[in-house]
Amino acid sequence: MRITLFFLFLCLCVSFVTNSIADQKDGKKSKWKGFERHDFVHEDLKCILVIPATPAEGLPWVWRARFFGHQPQADVELLKKGFHLAYCDVSGLFGNEVAVARWDRFHKMITKSRGLSKRPALEGMSRGGLIIYNWASKNPDKVSCIYGDAPVCDIRSWPGGKGKGKGGGSGWQQALKAHGITDDQSVAAKVSPIDKLEPIAKAKIPILHVLGAADKVVPVEENSAIIEKRYRELGGSIKIISKPGIGHHPHALKDPKPIVDFIVKHCMNL
Repeated sequence: MRITLFFLFLCLCVSFVTNSIADQKDGKKSKWKGFERHDFVHEDLKCILVIPATPAEGLPWVWRARFFGHQPQADVELLKKGFHLAYCDVSGLFGNEVAVARWDRFHKMITKSRGLSKRPALEGMSRGGLIIYNWASKNPDKVSCIYGDAPVCDIRSWPGGKGKGKGGGSGWQQALKAHGITDDQSVAAKVSPIDKLEPIAKAKIPILHVLGAADKVVPVEENSAIIEKRYRELGGSIKIISKPGIGHHPHALKDPKPIVDFIVKHCMNL
């Protein structure tokens, strides 16, 4: 009798744990652009996963950094082609070590629980550029390609405002605190994407940047132009799509085909 009760109790515990894991994995379900969206919390990570109607072979995925849902043209087209779309919140961390560690945990969880490809495409819009490059530099074997959309590539440019850009106001002090450095130390601190390229180039990770040539918030000459020059010098492959005559901080392309083609080329059939 005692043995029977013990096994009954054990089965109930297993069932409870299993259901809890399932609930945590699936979270809140909704529709996003016609696709199934899951908002969930894994441990302390706020996550989003959008699931294609028919997943592509190898379960490729795009890992969106910051501003989920803004200018989603490429994301939607990739979902139509069978890509998953994922997001893990690292806001306020400016691509620091804590942010990289969060992404490490998310990558481990999402590839294990969902079976997604171990080499996603990284998509960084604006300040999202900080985390995609800093994570890729630490994990070059886990990246298929990098798509930067008017990406921040040097914290001294934004939010620092140390060059031609407008800067990010109070965001500069937040960035310094996030990286544990002072204003003076930021001159030599190697905490930005422009200083993280060597491991990425060695892994031969292709890069695409889409930007506005006259961007006044994230000036090209202080960000993407430095990435382009240094990456080419390291032997890396990088393509720049520049939109002339746009003076604000523009994102994406009305026709996302060049972005979609780039990601499909480097993600499918890995």
